[in-house]
Amino acid sequence: MQLGINQFKMQRITFKPSLLGILLTIVCIPLFIKFGFWQYNKAQQKLLIQTAYNQAEVGSALKFPLNVLNEAAWNYKKVTVTGVYEPKYQFLLDNQVEGVRVGYHVITPLKIDQTNEYVLINRGWILAKDTHAELPLFTTPLTPQVVTGQVWVPSKKIFSLEEKPLANTNTKSIDKVWQNMDMARYKHSVPFSVSELAIKLDQQSDAGGFVRNWQMPAERIATNMGYAYQWFGFALATLLIFIYMSVSRVKEDEVL
Repeated sequence: MQLGINQFKMQRITFKPSLLGILLTIVCIPLFIKFGFWQYNKAQQKLLIQTAYNQAEVGSALKFPLNVLNEAAWNYKKVTVTGVYEPKYQFLLDNQVEGVRVGYHVITPLKIDQTNEYVLINRGWILAKDTHAELPLFTTPLTPQVVTGQVWVPSKKIFSLEEKPLANTNTKSIDKVWQNMDMARYKHSVPFSVSELAIKLDQQSDAGGFVRNWQMPAERIATNMGYAYQWFGFALATLLIFIYMSVSRVKEDEVL
């Protein structure tokens, strides 16, 4: 027993990290922390969106705004507007999935009552034909409609493999099928003023709608939080491994 104690006293701990270990730690820990905060911030942003979305569903409808300065402030708000559809300038938004079936979203401009302003209405999903070259048939009411729905601010970050020039506003029609909701392109394609905001038609609205199982815009919040904790855990594990690999026990007689 005494011998074991003497052997323990004859050793001391030294901290001598390797250059490679220092470099890896300096690079990895900040990187893992950055990824962790990135996922955490994504979860917080989605939580705010979900809160706004839920409040809009239960709240009373607001009058659709004109001349909007802050578009983001109206995103997901429940609104109502009266007007007449203009089917000549409507189009189908491609590659929209409902369950396991592929189809389109019907996007129709609505001329707002007592104004010269138009707003795009997403009237919902329709099933595609067996051959993509054949477009589905649908009807559009031509009488005045009271549209109720949630504001949708189309993204300005559009990625497309097809590069099409902006259309001339003197054309009498537009492309019937679009790959993306490109507001800049649409505004250059029509001879009238269009709001930057769009509206997803409410499920209970009778204003010429189709299938409207709108998905929650903010999903996988728990997944993002899990990824955040995982990256933070990687940072902590890297620090612990660095300390463990840099510490060694040196006997006193070796030092002497």
